[in-house]
Amino acid sequence: MNSDKNWHIRTDDDGIAWLGFDKAGAGTNVLSGAVMRELNDRIAELEESKPKAVIVHSMKDTGFIAGADIKEFTDLKGPDDALQLIRGGQGVLERLENLRCPTVAMINGFALGGGLELALACRYRVALDDPKTQLGLPEVKLGIHPGFGGTVRSIRLVGVLPAMDMMLTGRGLRARQAKKIGLVDMVAPARHLERAARKLALNPPPVQKAPWQQRVLSSKPMRGIIASQLEKQVARKAKRRHYPAPYAIIELWKDHYDDHAEMYEQEARSIAELMTGDTARNLVRVFMLQDRLKSLGRKSKLQLSHVHVVGAGVMGGDIAAWCALRGYNVTLQDREPKYIAPAIKRAVKLFAGKLKEPRLVQAAMDRLVPDVSGRGVAQADVVIEAIFENTDAKRALYAELEPKMKDGALLATNTSSIRLEELSGALSDPNRLVGLHFFNPVAKMPLLEVVHTDDTDPRALEQALAFARHVDRLPMPAKSSPGFLVNRILMPYMMEAMLAAGEGVPKEAIDRAALDFGMPMGPVELADTVGLDVALSVSKVFEDAFDMSVPPTLKQMVDAGNLGRKSGRGFYEYKNGKPVRDRKAAAGPTDLQDRLIMPLLNEAVACLHEGVVEDAELADAGVIFGTGFAPFTGGPINYIRAQGKENILERMRTLEARHGARFAPHEGWEQL
Repeated sequence: MNSDKNWHIRTDDDGIAWLGFDKAGAGTNVLSGAVMRELNDRIAELEESKPKAVIVHSMKDTGFIAGADIKEFTDLKGPDDALQLIRGGQGVLERLENLRCPTVAMINGFALGGGLELALACRYRVALDDPKTQLGLPEVKLGIHPGFGGTVRSIRLVGVLPAMDMMLTGRGLRARQAKKIGLVDMVAPARHLERAARKLALNPPPVQKAPWQQRVLSSKPMRGIIASQLEKQVARKAKRRHYPAPYAIIELWKDHYDDHAEMYEQEARSIAELMTGDTARNLVRVFMLQDRLKSLGRKSKLQLSHVHVVGAGVMGGDIAAWCALRGYNVTLQDREPKYIAPAIKRAVKLFAGKLKEPRLVQAAMDRLVPDVSGRGVAQADVVIEAIFENTDAKRALYAELEPKMKDGALLATNTSSIRLEELSGALSDPNRLVGLHFFNPVAKMPLLEVVHTDDTDPRALEQALAFARHVDRLPMPAKSSPGFLVNRILMPYMMEAMLAAGEGVPKEAIDRAALDFGMPMGPVELADTVGLDVALSVSKVFEDAFDMSVPPTLKQMVDAGNLGRKSGRGFYEYKNGKPVRDRKAAAGPTDLQDRLIMPLLNEAVACLHEGVVEDAELADAGVIFGTGFAPFTGGPINYIRAQGKENILERMRTLEARHGARFAPHEGWEQL
């Protein structure tokens, strides 16, 4: 056994060299500069020893290779540094590709980014047949694209359309999906994985290549047409000035696919520029923020088996379904079966979309049990209250729940805006109550605000943070205060949009201004999606706490029963769940974008100043993962610093003079 730090070669009796990757001091394999240099040395040894075949495999049970070491990106001084790093990595994988014997990547789980690029440099790939296996090229999510030859090899292997779908969306594929498009040669269960790799190594079949139809699409006459269509698809999701990487991928293929050597060179130059640009640096920052949130919750602090949810409305029902999807037994309580039935119907749709296989869908359904009588309370490790936003009703419910709960169980509320201090008075131990504030839609929004007071039982807080990780959500501790962090920051943005609509500014223009800034959804459509009744309820809390004026239009619409998307009409009319827009709507006033974004930034500064969250990183993380705030900016506080605090303050004072005191800068700006 070779004793080097990361790569190990073992040659068996059949002459197969098993090249094992076990990154020293890490739980997951990632490709750092040192790892790639060492791999180059091991390949040199294989060139000398001339084995019958080489099987590249992971020596970690956690998976194959998770990609490049993202932390190294932050050390790059400029494009020249990045180019040197990328060209070096390309050279190593080219050397692997050129080994004269069959090479097989044995993928025992995830193979992502550079990990999949390494696998693509092998002649054959066999993947573990397991739901946790995922193969993908998610670099676009970091503002870059594949850089170790992946833009060439993926298209050559599976064709331009399947490869572009992976690269432009960043979506991962399961093993069988990868086999279907030709990304892997074989799929095998764990007990047969080594046998399958050995079979490919000793009896190598013809090397796969893209189907002829896909090869035609990559011909020079077709590339311009296909590239134009791909750019239009990308433009519907991301603007070039905000996210240049997907456009760069398309242009690499369009301009250079005839000459693969040139395309490798241009791939390296393109990614070197992207890696050191503002978008990639901010998206890498977002990636690091995500890791920080994950680190806040330790699963070992909560032994979780059973979750009980009270309230089968949209939020409660979807929380219950999500917990069942993540593998936990869930009981869902409401007054009558008819109130639970819609939640079960939505759960079936969620499970079918996520799990695909009927047996897995049925298993998830078996874990989700309607429970009108509330028998599940006594067995639950976590009890989540998700009833309507009424302080008295919630307090009365806690008085019923607490005596039935087992010792050590966690009691949580999903309130979106009410302070814990107002809710916990009916409990014998007020400090046991925490907030677990999920966001709508539960299955898509990754953040979970974990709300606490200064006196919250430390064990309860640890359990709440652990629960977030058990159900694959990002825990963000937030101090109990009106609206906590996310809704506190979001509401002035939404209220300003409604005020503008009340002044006669076209709703389409309002939403367009936000989308042009980089928001994932306009504030008017967002209000409709959240529900205007919910927005009104939360806004009343803000009206009392912060003297914020509630737009009269909002109350009028709620009184008329126009609640937004769920009722079919709000600010927009909805057909088949989609808003009907006036494509000819007039443009809004020139300061409209600032009117929307400046109150949001102001409130982020206020939350930071008041200690709602611990620091600026958590403020940025909460707003990005809880609202979708333009990730390419790195978050609101990061955006303020990039734009310059004085520049932002000047714009706010202009708005204050023009529109009133609601745009006055918060005192926290002085300490920012």
